[in-house]
Amino acid sequence: MASDSESNMDREIILADFQACTGIDDIAEAITLLELNNWDLVAAINGVIPQENGILQSNLSSVASQANIYGPHSQAAPAAPPAAPAASSSSSSAFCPALPSRHIVERQPRMLNFRVEYRQRTVEVVIEEGSVVGEIKQILETELQVPVTKMQLKGWKSGDVSDSIVLQSLHLPKNNSLYVLTPDITPTASTSQNSVLQESLNQNFLLVISHREAQRDYNLNFPGSRTIQEVKRNVSDLTNIPVRHQQWEGWPASASDSMTLAASGISYPCHHLGVCRRSSPANTQEPTEEVNNTEVNVFVQCADVHMVSDSEGDDFEDASEFGVDESEMFGMGTSTGCRKAPLMPENTENEVDALLHLTAEFTTRYGECHPVFFIGTLEAASQEAFYGKARDRKLLAIYLHNDESVLGNVFCSQMMCADSIVSYLSQNFITWAWDVTKEANKARLLTMCTRHFGSVVAQTIRTYKTDQFPLLLIVMGKRTSNEVLNVIQGNTTVDELMMRLMGAMEIFTAQQQEDIKDEDEREAREMVKREQDEAYQLSLEADRKKREAQEREQAEQLRLQQIQKEADDEKEAIRLSLEHALPPEPAEEGGEPISKLRIRTPSGEFLVRRFLGSTKLQVLFDFVASKGYPWEDFKLLTTFPRRNITQLDPASSLLEAKLFPQETLFLEAKE
Repeated sequence: MASDSESNMDREIILADFQACTGIDDIAEAITLLELNNWDLVAAINGVIPQENGILQSNLSSVASQANIYGPHSQAAPAAPPAAPAASSSSSSAFCPALPSRHIVERQPRMLNFRVEYRQRTVEVVIEEGSVVGEIKQILETELQVPVTKMQLKGWKSGDVSDSIVLQSLHLPKNNSLYVLTPDITPTASTSQNSVLQESLNQNFLLVISHREAQRDYNLNFPGSRTIQEVKRNVSDLTNIPVRHQQWEGWPASASDSMTLAASGISYPCHHLGVCRRSSPANTQEPTEEVNNTEVNVFVQCADVHMVSDSEGDDFEDASEFGVDESEMFGMGTSTGCRKAPLMPENTENEVDALLHLTAEFTTRYGECHPVFFIGTLEAASQEAFYGKARDRKLLAIYLHNDESVLGNVFCSQMMCADSIVSYLSQNFITWAWDVTKEANKARLLTMCTRHFGSVVAQTIRTYKTDQFPLLLIVMGKRTSNEVLNVIQGNTTVDELMMRLMGAMEIFTAQQQEDIKDEDEREAREMVKREQDEAYQLSLEADRKKREAQEREQAEQLRLQQIQKEADDEKEAIRLSLEHALPPEPAEEGGEPISKLRIRTPSGEFLVRRFLGSTKLQVLFDFVASKGYPWEDFKLLTTFPRRNITQLDPASSLLEAKLFPQETLFLEAKE
């Protein structure tokens, strides 16, 4: 086990040196590059920055390999040149900054960002990694007007550090958060003291309380409006020490139990206190002070503070000797004190009404800053999350609350109401909530889960005990069925919760990208098909219009032909009628005068016929019409002198028209 620990420590040092040399801030990327080179620092650096750029010359490889590059990180002397390998081996560190300067290309120093909070102010500090901690304090002295000697810079992950420590040796990430404590400086009174106090009432104070007897620390967060008496009562629930038996260290001398934290004079944002049981053997049989009058609202700040777990059950003394039922601890069970209204009433018929009640009560308990719970049935929430367009789909987060669990208040106030968690859930999840405190509501939930997600999910929920609640189920919609990616229990931290949510998002994002690709391809195919269908429909429409036009043209032609035929038939009937009505042609040797007429048609043919001299012109016109030249359309003309016979009186005779004994006429169409 010791060798594994030393190996892990060596790798942490190698990782920090590799990031310092290459400027790679992404830890995952740096670890990947080191693993590719079997954690050989020099080889990994040469892989990132090519040798021809002069980062590390090849003749140093043998020297570096002889050096103890996996040794403890310390301030080592520069490595010796290749001519003296023995001296090189004595160096305790062979990381990049210890190599001769002629082998290193000049690069920009790594900058670190610090967000420092002091009372109501926040100061952003950007400083080189090679600087010392004292330089940060000097910058803060200018910004905050606080002497360096009275300033305590807190928030380092490695614990308190001295002003002479080089930042690079702390292996810090690029972005860091710190806070300043000034226990020797009390806030100055001014005309705006009331406004400052009012503002402090809305701030949260971190109380680091050391329980002497149990030898453990509690990091508890309380609003400035909370009184010291209320804090002591909450601590009574944690430590099982009644308020009257509590002996405190660290409260200001002027502080009284009725004072608020904001007015008590404690340090902001963090104040250290100590508590233990006051020894009073004579009073062991006195009635204990009631400790269940106040609802427990404990904000656990550190991952190592788990108020209820199997391993820590021995930390609490038997509460029965003080007249306190164990079921009443933390405001649970059958406490006769002030009880909270249930998040969800029992046997509510309408799920929407139940969720509206849950949201309102959740807001009353924990404030306005909480995830936006979906108001609707579980089926509607699933539809909203899973069945939209691929780009709009989200994960479904099902929050299951149980008031009987001691972790409920901690999880809700510290996890579900954390700004980062609220923002992340709002952006990437549809959050649906249900209260399983009542058995009827739990049975109803199991029925809904069985119907929508199958019996496996319902059985999974049944396996969790009351003290493991609240639960946060992360569900992802898939093509065939819905899958529960993760079940997050109540005994977690904000960072762990965020990491598990982000892990679920990575899986979901990969699946979503495939779904988006498939959907885009399907939409592209459907678009092509729609365009083809539209083109086909346009072609059919054009063909239909063309066919209809042809049919109309043919119908018109048939109609005209029919009209023409009817006209021709009528003309033929008239012609035949005229032909039958003509008097017979007289013989050449008759007693009456005979007129012989030759009529030239437009086609050049001649019509020859004999008529009696007394025959009316109408008979001549009828003869010409019977041959297909009606006098309405044609006119008869004499050759010389030119006369239009059709203009003469049809009742006059041929003799009167001077068409005797013979005459040549020609037909001409009227204009």
